[in-house]
Amino acid sequence: MQPVTIRDVARAAGVSSATASRVLSGNPATSAASRERVTAAAAELGFSPNAQARSLRSTRTDSIALLISDVRNPYFADLAHAVEQAARARGLVTFIGNANEDPAQQDEFLDAMMSRRVDGVLLVPQGLAGGGGAQVSPAVERLLSRDIPTVLVDRTLPAAAAPHVTAESAAAVHDAVASLAANGHRRIAFIGGPEHTSTAAERYGCFRAALADRGLDADEALHFHGDFRTASGAEGARWLLGLDDRPTAVVVADSPMAIGALAVWREAGVRIGADLSVITFDDIEAFALHDPPLATISHDLTAMGRGAVDALATLMAGDPTGHTVLTSTFTDGASIGPART
Repeated sequence: MQPVTIRDVARAAGVSSATASRVLSGNPATSAASRERVTAAAAELGFSPNAQARSLRSTRTDSIALLISDVRNPYFADLAHAVEQAARARGLVTFIGNANEDPAQQDEFLDAMMSRRVDGVLLVPQGLAGGGGAQVSPAVERLLSRDIPTVLVDRTLPAAAAPHVTAESAAAVHDAVASLAANGHRRIAFIGGPEHTSTAAERYGCFRAALADRGLDADEALHFHGDFRTASGAEGARWLLGLDDRPTAVVVADSPMAIGALAVWREAGVRIGADLSVITFDDIEAFALHDPPLATISHDLTAMGRGAVDALATLMAGDPTGHTVLTSTFTDGASIGPART
């Protein structure tokens, strides 16, 4: 796909290339009508100034962009720190953006970074709801169609032809479910993330496979669909308490949802490890301080951040790179206890 040029925008807007250039560079010596037509044409064609063909990218800016899913999520804060430190060691400045789990907000940041001619992009992609995670947003399409090195981090997009650095959870989830089964748990709930994100699908798929390995029933009625945010974790906790045949254990798919759920259970007088066994993804610092300490399934975010920067640097040097898949770790904790009959 050929990049959109100023000439294409000028033709679509019915103005000269000089006028289109003045409008797009912010020159005030243009009419309101011309500015309106050129701006509309640029938006429709997906034109991004200063981020088009390789010939316009002959100089480096020594800067990269990192877009994370939610700046409030401690997991992504740790990932951003790892990326920033690895990039700094290479003499690169990192622009960090927050998608807020919103594809539209993601696209705003990506368009801004493309116009600022960053040397590369690290992207925790936002899948489109209803697309099963397979569809990419307009800005991601523009990013991947242009000569801008891009690496996907933590999450993947099946339709995106870009290398990724991710973590697989199968072995860790298997160990987690084995620990629950050894403590007599047979009805195990799962508070998961949105279906259109690759991590939510991968974690729940590993959970179902681990249940099957232990001869346990993967009852879909025990699966709550959250959105990786604290409020949905609280909602999932209330859902679990309201079940007629309440499960004795639960796995929570990320730390913000776990934080929301734990608050609800504490208020309801539920004793973690005694009344309800809990395992959560993400080994954030707060979980070690919880009473009792939580059993976790965690990723090495330092390795993930460093690997993402290394892969991006390889692409920026003009060399190909492949996918990197790290292995998650299960850490037992006092939040797992014998199942109550």
